[in-house]
Amino acid sequence: MENNVKNAVKEYQCSGCSNGSYETCFKKNEIQGVGCGSQFSGTMISGIGKIFLGMPKGFNRLGVSESMIPVIFDKFNDKYNKWNIPVWKHLNEEGHVLVRGIMPRKNEPFIHIFLENCLDKINCLEITQDDIDRMD
Repeated sequence: MENNVKNAVKEYQCSGCSNGSYETCFKKNEIQGVGCGSQFSGTMISGIGKIFLGMPKGFNRLGVSESMIPVIFDKFNDKYNKWNIPVWKHLNEEGHVLVRGIMPRKNEPFIHIFLENCLDKINCLEITQDDIDRMD
């Protein structure tokens, strides 16, 4: 596995996972992406619920979808259509694009992480670092 993928899994998935460390727990996601398929959010905040500890505000809350996991992709491949609608996108300091969206047909949210700058390929609202800093 490439170091950039391994580091992304550690940062975005392992930091808030209750299953263990990367070295003892990593299991390739067999459904989609290059991240960990056994990731499980184990961090709870009173009054908010479960969160993804390694994700910034706005992208870290699970809400009613407690089984959601962030899906990591090494390259952008257009998965967005009427079944998968991106809502927010954010380019972080590492040059990764975080996308929060909704699957209306299933009434479920999703989190996608692209390990490249693909902001210009995704049509939705861009969230800046200032927006994230002002969120509760």
